[in-house]
Amino acid sequence: MATVVLVGTLDTKGAEYAWLSARLRESGCDVVLVDAGVMPSPVGSPTGDIDAAAVARRAGHGLEALRAAGDRGAAVTAMAEGVERIVGDLHREGQLHAVLAVAGSGGSFIAARAMQALPIGVPKVLVSTMASGDVSPYVGSSDITMMYSVVDVAGINSVSSQILGNAAAAAAGMAIHHEQSLKRSEPHGRPLIGASMFGVTTPAVDAARRRLDELGYEVLVFHATGAGGRALEKLASGGFLAGVLDLTTTELADELVGGVLSAGPDRLTAAGRAGLPQVVAPGALDMVNFGAADTVPERFADRRLLVHNPTVTLMRTTPDEMAELGASMGHKLASAHGPTAVLWPLGGVSAVDAPGGPFHDPEADAAGLTSLRTALRGSAVDLREIGAHLNDPSFAVAAADHLHQLITTQSRSHPDV
Repeated sequence: MATVVLVGTLDTKGAEYAWLSARLRESGCDVVLVDAGVMPSPVGSPTGDIDAAAVARRAGHGLEALRAAGDRGAAVTAMAEGVERIVGDLHREGQLHAVLAVAGSGGSFIAARAMQALPIGVPKVLVSTMASGDVSPYVGSSDITMMYSVVDVAGINSVSSQILGNAAAAAAGMAIHHEQSLKRSEPHGRPLIGASMFGVTTPAVDAARRRLDELGYEVLVFHATGAGGRALEKLASGGFLAGVLDLTTTELADELVGGVLSAGPDRLTAAGRAGLPQVVAPGALDMVNFGAADTVPERFADRRLLVHNPTVTLMRTTPDEMAELGASMGHKLASAHGPTAVLWPLGGVSAVDAPGGPFHDPEADAAGLTSLRTALRGSAVDLREIGAHLNDPSFAVAAADHLHQLITTQSRSHPDV
């Protein structure tokens, strides 16, 4: 039977979770109720199958100590850690086919942390009072389905019964489908490749994708907008990919300089930690991304700017910034556990970094390559300088072929990988 794990704060929302449990069972699912509440539950509230004391212990805390401390923020953080570990345990033990939570801000934080830690593909449904605003802290780079509660999660009424009923039906249907797909143990399709792309690197990625398709791979393309890079990193660390074709590393520039499309400091690390074959290029490292022209910070007023469209303004990276980016890329890749290659296009790194283009700056690009070369010295990373532009089909095909070679060589050397 498919099992839905309910994550809720039963000290404030016991009635709602009792109602949800009944709806899920009516839909043919088993239920595991995890109590993430800190305070004692009111008389008559349901008891969690995994109670709050067990959740606190899983995070290394005593529930009574959390109550006595009177620090709500610390208590919520501790319970979130405990729930994350318990939900992970249930998933590994085959006792979780979907997760459902209904919550305000605190409960949403707790449930979302556990959901984000689960692999992509495991159904996750979060009904939240926070879902009509910026949901990025709750969704992150995961496949969480969020629903706005419309009314507060405070009892079952004519509105909440419809919304929570839809959520329960959705979670039950997802759980049943997921459980059945696991039983079928369907063979995987073609090996998956994760690739990064931007508008100014699209020709390269399209050509590489066609070549990889010819070689028998399925290519998943991630738009390098910050969220896309984080999603690529998550998939690389989750065991889904056979390799990574990271031709567009522009998010590193936004992280360094302060643009709006940073993927965070861990960008370009997951494939290396996972031992995945990867081919990396400096695609669109020539630019930092901002919003409309009037949003570019005043300190950059004298820099080389390009209005890409009314909502996106690009700023050319300087030789000093390119040198820092090359060094950062090199240090990250040098620690990779899997076969890694960097292909550097000597003709330019984006559509606007070409002879006659607005961001053409051979000096800046050379500074990045020099620092990269220094950072990789003594490492196992294969650095290849290609006498072509990034968007030249010959460069793209070379990158695809080299990734295929790395994957093939690794599979022959380590058949269990």
